[in-house]
Amino acid sequence: MPLPQPPYYAVIFTSQRTAVDAGYGSTADRMVELAAQQPGYLGAESARGADGLGITVSYWASEADIAAWRRNAEHQIARDTGRRDWYAHYTLRVAKVERAYEWQREDGPQDPQA
Repeated sequence: MPLPQPPYYAVIFTSQRTAVDAGYGSTADRMVELAAQQPGYLGAESARGADGLGITVSYWASEADIAAWRRNAEHQIARDTGRRDWYAHYTLRVAKVERAYEWQREDGPQDPQA
């Protein structure tokens, strides 16, 4: 994912899965596909451990774009199913990213913020 130019918003979704699968993987894939079609979507990163703890961070241009995604009908159905079947608990945080930088080995050892 290319690093967006700040400021932008990060939606941090931390969840603990239940043992129920019931289409979770295909729905998660669909939500990524659907979110990518929404105005203001900048990208996402996700990881889930063997213990079922997962963190997904999606990036958005504005709080209005986040609110519009929250109102998306298909996303609402997925959220309801998640509460009913897939998650033991979750936490959602919205943060404004005011500064961001990246480093890659090819860049050499210097600090990108120096």
